[in-house]
Amino acid sequence: MTQPVPPTERRNPRTAGIDALESGDVLRLLLEEDARAVEAARAATGQLALAVAETHRRLGRGGSVHYFGAGASGRLAVLDATETTPTFGVARDLFTAHFAGGPAALTDPSADHEDGEALGAADAGVLDEASVAIGITASGSTPYVAGALRAARAAGALTVLITCNPDAPLRELAEIGVVADTGPEALTGSTRLKAGTATKVLLNAFSTALMIKEGRTYGNLMVGLVATNAKLAERSVSLLAEATGLDAAACRTALAESDGRIPETLVRLLTGCSPGQARVALGANPGVRAAVAALGGRAG
Repeated sequence: MTQPVPPTERRNPRTAGIDALESGDVLRLLLEEDARAVEAARAATGQLALAVAETHRRLGRGGSVHYFGAGASGRLAVLDATETTPTFGVARDLFTAHFAGGPAALTDPSADHEDGEALGAADAGVLDEASVAIGITASGSTPYVAGALRAARAAGALTVLITCNPDAPLRELAEIGVVADTGPEALTGSTRLKAGTATKVLLNAFSTALMIKEGRTYGNLMVGLVATNAKLAERSVSLLAEATGLDAAACRTALAESDGRIPETLVRLLTGCSPGQARVALGANPGVRAAVAALGGRAG
């Protein structure tokens, strides 16, 4: 039986005459459609929160997060997974993005294996019962994602589907379905537009909320950031100054004494404990706030 045309592939009556407009009006229409996409993502908050909670449980069992996608959806997944280490200081294998066709296909669309259901299953072969498999597909029907989710379920992994199609055929393969109903694109079928915007919003929100729950922030400060350049090194100092109220010189000295480890430095500055005590407290507690409380200090 022929599958119905997904909403993302239908024609948008609001932009039917977009090619006859001046550039300013074209941009207004495009951005208005993007605003609709953000609202569609917001409407999926409940299911996304469930995905965060269930993923947090798996990480507590030593698990990891695996994204599976192709095309624009898969590229956005690669972006989100790649940014988690410098932002939150997590191990590079905590988030892995599996892209249909591998690294070569990221910059060469002709090498994209979106239809590779067997390839998706093979890429999911590394999963186990502690893993989380998140399939990302605007249409909700990508064969690569289907293969990955089937293999993930067989392995006992948590399965999540992020899609822009309320009637996604792959919904039955996922324990949790996160649906941003973005409707027809401004350019018919160009899911790098609204669907891409909603997907990026959902992935950013998912990984950020998960890392906050894991204790990887202090308030809204990125205490897990990895200072890989001069700009980030200075941001580390200003972050400590913001969190403690101390001057930059004192924060820079304390940071050097802890070999650049921001969480350890912050715990020391907030409690007056030794580097060793800070490391032990952080090892036994999920994040700076909990470690400070365990040492009898008061977090801001």
